[in-house]
Amino acid sequence: MRRVYPNKDVCIGCHICEVACLTAHSASNDVVIAAKEEVATGLQPCKAVYDKGQLSVALSCRHCDNPSCVSACISGALYKDQETGRTCYNEEQCVGCWSCLMACPYGAVRRNVTKGKIIKCDLCEGREMPACVQACPNNALVYESR
Repeated sequence: MRRVYPNKDVCIGCHICEVACLTAHSASNDVVIAAKEEVATGLQPCKAVYDKGQLSVALSCRHCDNPSCVSACISGALYKDQETGRTCYNEEQCVGCWSCLMACPYGAVRRNVTKGKIIKCDLCEGREMPACVQACPNNALVYESR
């Protein structure tokens, strides 16, 4: 299965991956409308760029083979799609308990405080390549099988 992998050695902390993710998951598919209007309704990028001094790296869901977030999910909102290998999320079932957030060893599950639920990478389902990978100017994100 192909997954998004970060390369911290070439990440410059530009956050373009977050902007691309935000736009790809917006209703408008417009970067300005997404950032200025849709964010107020709870739209957030699934990626979080970790910046600490000179270290920057984009964190996202690794779609683990045996995801601890799925085991921790009390409502069944997180599940493993055996056909695609993706760790999927059903927002309607999420009760906002944050158990998955604490269980994820990569820090890839994030809080969506506006909605009281979580947000996580869906690998831009329906696209050939995740928007974050496509937009990264330094190839600090790769989409491949390892």
